[in-house]
Amino acid sequence: MSEETRELSLGQKIKRFFKGVKAEYSKIIFPSRETLRKQTVAVIIVAVFLAAIIAAMDFVFTYLMGLII
Repeated sequence: MSEETRELSLGQKIKRFFKGVKAEYSKIIFPSRETLRKQTVAVIIVAVFLAAIIAAMDFVFTYLMGLII
């Protein structure tokens, strides 16, 4: 810890913390509704596609295990 931080009271430390949080929060760039909608649709499509691949692989492996056993 620096000398400056050690000399601050608890109230001053809390005030400095929230001031830093406010400064960082102002740097956030939120997406537009259109961008958010497009990204949501893309995530849903990828999730469904991956679920279908996993389900197909499960079906194939289950079938092959049935042939072996």
